[in-house]
Order: sequence, then C-alpha cells, then structure tokens
Amino acid sequence: MSPRHILILGGTTEARELAATLTAHPGVRVTTSLAGRVSRPGAVEGEVRIGGFGGVEGLAGWLRAEQVDAVVDATHPFAESITANAARAATATGVPTVVLRRPGWRPGPADRWHEVASLGEAAGVLPGLGQRVFLTTGRLGLAAFAHLTDLHFLVRSVDPPEPPMPPHTEVLLARGPFTVTGETALLHEHRIDVLVTKDSGGEATSAKLTAARHLNLPVVVVRRPPLPAGVAAVADVAGALERLGVTR
Repeated sequence: MSPRHILILGGTTEARELAATLTAHPGVRVTTSLAGRVSRPGAVEGEVRIGGFGGVEGLAGWLRAEQVDAVVDATHPFAESITANAARAATATGVPTVVLRRPGWRPGPADRWHEVASLGEAAGVLPGLGQRVFLTTGRLGLAAFAHLTDLHFLVRSVDPPEPPMPPHTEVLLARGPFTVTGETALLHEHRIDVLVTKDSGGEATSAKLTAARHLNLPVVVVRRPPLPAGVAAVADVAGALERLGVTR
C-alpha cells in the first residue's frame, strides 16, 4: 500500500515541526511547499517544493496528480491569498484540509496598543505617535509608508526589502528568535519611540512587545485577515496531528 501523502503549505516554525513529526511515521509521505519569498528558509524534513502552484486550478491539479490525501495550511497568518486558494482547491478536489494557525498576541494592562486593519491604516496613525519607528512587518508592503518623509524608520526583515520605501530608512537584516534584552538594547540604541508589527503570534518575535511594554512605547498592531468563510483553524501541531489522525 502506498504511503499516505500529506502536503504542508509551509514557511512557519509550526510547519517545520509538523513536517519533522510526520516524516518519522513510515506510512506517511510529506511534501512541504514553500513560496520562495525568503532566500534562506529554515531546514525542512521530508520532500520540499519551491514556488507557487498557479492559483486554485494549479493547486487542485497538483493535488490530483500527486495523489495528496490531506493538506495542512501552515502558512503565515497574513498569507491571505494562499489560504483562500487552498480552501477553494480543497473544495474542488475533496481533499481534507487543516489550517494550522498559532494564536495571535493579546495586549496586557500595561500595553499601549493601537490595533489597525491594514498597513495603510498603520501608516495613517504613525505621525501622531512618534518620530522614530521600528517597523517589523516584513520586507513587503513598505510602499504603504513611503510617503512619510518626516519619520525615521528602522526596518527589520530576513531579506533586503525592495523599494518604494520611506526616504529615511535604515535596514536591519535578522532572523528570530529574539530576546527581551536584545530588543530593549536595540530600541535604546536607535532611540525608537514607536513600534509597528503584524499580529503574527508566537514566541520567536514576541520579545519586542515585552521590550516596548517595559519602555512604555506605543505599539501599532496590524490585525490578522479573517479566515475564509467556513474554515476553522487549530492552534498547534498537536491539534493538526489530531485532525490528521496521526499520533506522535
């Protein structure tokens, strides 16, 4: 009997953990698909494919051709189009799909959060909050802030960002996890007075929120896009394994 084929739409820490767990099962074949937007992705167990599928029809065709038995969408919480395409392809093919999303961050009593729905809305509130911005929303989408010519930006991303971007921008290339001590030192060194982040959740990049709280800095948090109608998510790898019917 051929092994059960599971496709993981990856790119997150949880996707790598799930792939490592599933490949340990002799009756499971694992393929992790990476979009290819990061030049140095972390090591992934099992088979790996790089690049898009060509929309809903392309993904549906791949699922059929590769005889995929289940799909786990473990992409970034802001990979909205990929999640939508996966849901539609699953409906078209009848392949069961599990969405794995780590829980989002929640503000504490001492946090000064300003929650917004988009990068554009984040840019709109910045001038009233500070002059030196720590922008941690990734290398894509900097165009939303390009018109803010009076503010200074420290942009942190894994790969170099592409223009357009604000004229007063300093780029810091780094990959998490980060520590509270390191983030606090970074905020002091660059005299940051406002932080901008997406609600990606997880512990690898949450230290900046703790550092901002300790320094009483305002934080602009871009909320996650909603999941497609009718799609529910599990919060961790254990939940995904349970939905797949696989034991550790």
